[in-house]
Amino acid sequence: MGSRQLKNRQRDPPSLDDFNNRKNKSKDKKRDSNKKRSLDVKEDSKKSKKQKKDFKEPKKDFKESKKSKQVAEESKEPEVTAEEEKVEAEGDELPEVDYDALAKSSKALFDEEEDYEEEKVNSDEDDEDLQDEFDLEQEYENEEESDNQGIKWSDDDEYSDDDIEKLNMNNIEKLSAKLDKRDKQIEEEAEMELKEENLQDKITDVLLKDEELEETEDLTTTRTRMLEIVKILENFQQFADPTKSRSQYTDRLLKDIVKYFGYTEFLAEKLFQLFSPTEAIEFFESNEVARPITIRTNTLKTKRRDLAQSLVNRGVNLQPIPGNWSKTGLQIFESNIPVGATPEYLSGQYILQAASSFLPCIALDPQENERILDMASAPGGKTTYISAMMKNTGVVFANDFNAKRTKSLIANIHRLGCTNTIVCNYDAREFPKVIGGFDRILLDAPCTGTGVIGKDPNVKLNRTPKDFIDIPHLQKQLLLSAIDSVDYNSKTGGVIVYSTCSVAVDEDEAVIDYALRKRPNVKLVDTGLAIGKEAFTSYRGKKFHKSVSLARRYYPHAYNVDGFFVAKFVKTGPSKFDDNKSSAKEKEYIAQKELEVEGIIADDFAEFDDSEDEKYIEKSKKDSLKKKGINPKAKKNKKD
Repeated sequence: MGSRQLKNRQRDPPSLDDFNNRKNKSKDKKRDSNKKRSLDVKEDSKKSKKQKKDFKEPKKDFKESKKSKQVAEESKEPEVTAEEEKVEAEGDELPEVDYDALAKSSKALFDEEEDYEEEKVNSDEDDEDLQDEFDLEQEYENEEESDNQGIKWSDDDEYSDDDIEKLNMNNIEKLSAKLDKRDKQIEEEAEMELKEENLQDKITDVLLKDEELEETEDLTTTRTRMLEIVKILENFQQFADPTKSRSQYTDRLLKDIVKYFGYTEFLAEKLFQLFSPTEAIEFFESNEVARPITIRTNTLKTKRRDLAQSLVNRGVNLQPIPGNWSKTGLQIFESNIPVGATPEYLSGQYILQAASSFLPCIALDPQENERILDMASAPGGKTTYISAMMKNTGVVFANDFNAKRTKSLIANIHRLGCTNTIVCNYDAREFPKVIGGFDRILLDAPCTGTGVIGKDPNVKLNRTPKDFIDIPHLQKQLLLSAIDSVDYNSKTGGVIVYSTCSVAVDEDEAVIDYALRKRPNVKLVDTGLAIGKEAFTSYRGKKFHKSVSLARRYYPHAYNVDGFFVAKFVKTGPSKFDDNKSSAKEKEYIAQKELEVEGIIADDFAEFDDSEDEKYIEKSKKDSLKKKGINPKAKKNKKD
């Protein structure tokens, strides 16, 4: 407001000498008429000043200013002296000015030539005075109008500049805080009211029929409806339509999930049942994004710190895996070069490996000089990790049923410098009949892959109910075989780790609960992993052994790793169904005896007792003598 007043303020009146000189040059007739006109203008100006004082002056000075106005109106002198002008200027009122003189000075201020001729001024004086008088009235009207407009324009400035300066700073702060609090309260109430109105409007829309939805449906609308239904399901009593059941909202949400994320109805429902509505949406959304690229340092050749420094120098942006649960993993954000073609990669200093596949190896906790079996080892990430943890001591049997997959397994073993590894190609279910007596066994079982949908989106459409019957059956067979192949007498081990990259209960809790019932000589123990959620002990009416809670579940939305499951067993006694026992020494002794009985092994060569064999031996001796140039008959005669 202060800037507006300065802009519309009158210019300073002329000095007293100039005023008297110009006044003497005017004619008496004109001065009489000007006096009359100036009195009229002065009365109008006093009225305008009175209105302005009502807005500007503080209440405590109101009476004094009113008295001064009354005295000024009673005097009504035609001329204003310099002393009166000075007194009025000292007060809060506007100065009293002779408008005749001011009109002339206004013209002089707008003249470009200051030294104008006196005759020209006298000749045009009458017309100029009339014009200036008119401009002066218009100027005061504009000033009054602009002041009134300024008050209406500013909603926050309720005081003049002089009044604000007189206010105490503490009062200003209190007033400001009070206004802020009031505005904030109003905004919160309005926002809450708007949310309630929107929610009530949306509740009536979320359960429209499929025919109505198909008309103008898009993915944005579908997503919005999903989120609204989730809010309703999380607080059903408060937000749900009383005429609708919970199952109706759930069915609508599942249909939207199928449409928005692209799952089959069967798989969407199966995965949805694992979580609360809010967490289910988080799980489905996390599967739409691939997990971060991770590498594992090969401690047989380098240290993680040295490897990280080398890769950073090559323009790779990386950091240790968050959570401090892995001592060898690195997470890569971006790279100027292909991560799988660096000199460090080619020399075997690291391997590209998902962070979730570190977990079963850490749970297995292999020790030096042990006999360990990786039942399904290709492409070799876990096998080489086990070998590195054993520091190339002992022996690691890397088995895979698929012969084609063993090629990548062998390549990684050679590249990473693992010298304690034997690759084999057996059906893992037959291992108890082939060889046993292992200190530790890792079974990363084949599965449906419901935990790695972000890596393989085809799982959304390819998995059928039959898969969740056949694959768990195979997993149960493999787990029992692993249990029967472990030596319970092992001083350091007797451990079996079971893992899958699936989040389905059919492949996880149901399988290990089956093993506990079929093999009472094993028990579940803590995995020793720093992260992970407890496994289910009950699911949709099914009850599992209470120790199943020691297993761990991993979800992409919770830990930013692939969906995974890890369980750890310890064998406490011999297997009832193990035909070959569980001692490697016993198996080797029995095999040695069988070979000796068959005559295959006895002092390196077996004896020939057959007479026909002697003829062939004699003939071979004669042939050898002939090749040497010796007559066999002559040699025989010398002996005689």
